[in-house]
Amino acid sequence: MSFLDNREKKTTNEFLKKGYLINPIEKEKSLKYISNLVKKAVSKFLKRKNVNLNLIHKYIPKKNINDFRVNIIREINKDNMLRFHYFNLAKNNLYCLVGNELMMQKNINLSIQLPEDETSILPFHSDIWSGDSPYEINLWLPLVNCYKTKSMYIFDKSKLDFLQAKIKKLKNKSSKDLYELSKKYLKWIDIKYQNYLLFDQSIPHGNIVNLENETRWSMNCRFKNLFTPYNDKRIGEFFLPITARAMTEIGTNYKNPFK
Repeated sequence: MSFLDNREKKTTNEFLKKGYLINPIEKEKSLKYISNLVKKAVSKFLKRKNVNLNLIHKYIPKKNINDFRVNIIREINKDNMLRFHYFNLAKNNLYCLVGNELMMQKNINLSIQLPEDETSILPFHSDIWSGDSPYEINLWLPLVNCYKTKSMYIFDKSKLDFLQAKIKKLKNKSSKDLYELSKKYLKWIDIKYQNYLLFDQSIPHGNIVNLENETRWSMNCRFKNLFTPYNDKRIGEFFLPITARAMTEIGTNYKNPFK
């Protein structure tokens, strides 16, 4: 018997069916904090005021985009309130889907995809194939409206068994071959600023060359339950606890005097 309330049941069932959710952000104040933090870092780097993230390709050559991105990531992750505000964007649904004793990625990632930039492609993949835990969820935040090739795709979960059976038979399992095999089953994420995407990163996903005339900006961060198994990315190295409860602390520190 499930003790979830009706809202939790609806959210859970939708996520289990599709493998992802798109919802309005839960804390407008937190989104504003994050957006201002990113824009401040960009303005500092470019020495320009009032930057328009959609048009950043007018100021950064493609050859410099990775160095630019790394600098912005480094700058925003210096802020000790970034992770707090990022968590608050989707706190209720993270509790619903993952639990209320959470681990959170130490550093938040940032993706910048200039128009027609072939160096910023994230090929067809599942994070689990490269060592992540299947117990993790990814909170993906657009800093601009993301649509068509200015966004990302997720494989249709209802076709996952078909894909896995096909993969086993492939001699060459390159990301290009997997994409060609899967492209008619891909769902492109159309998501506007002020919304977030939560997705099951075990489901294959990725992006292609941005063919729109605007730059894509998005952030992503992984969460998992404190007590679920870890693969290559462990506590302290990649994850930090953010909502451990009192009895967890008591139980962890308890020493039985009879042992």
